[in-house]
Amino acid sequence: MPTITVVRVIPRENYHLEIEFSTGEVRLFDVRPYLDKGVFRQLKDQALFERAYVACDTVCWPNDLDIAPETLYVKSVPSSSAVHEKPENYEKHS
Repeated sequence: MPTITVVRVIPRENYHLEIEFSTGEVRLFDVRPYLDKGVFRQLKDQALFERAYVACDTVCWPNDLDIAPETLYVKSVPSSSAVHEKPENYEKHS
């Protein structure tokens, strides 16, 4: 099985991340369960949370914070595919 990596991340409301993986899947990851654990307490600062970026094939934040891509994938849920559908794939109604 190929290694799953993160290719894009968008911070969303209520401490959720919209993540696109190397599989082409877009999934939502809830960071809230981590906000009371160790170094991740820093992410309660909304401004810091919103600075999420992709580096080393996973989601990272300043201050050397990151979450393993395998955890992000396994603990996330599929995002609605309709939201990410390309306009040219929409059915045309007459």
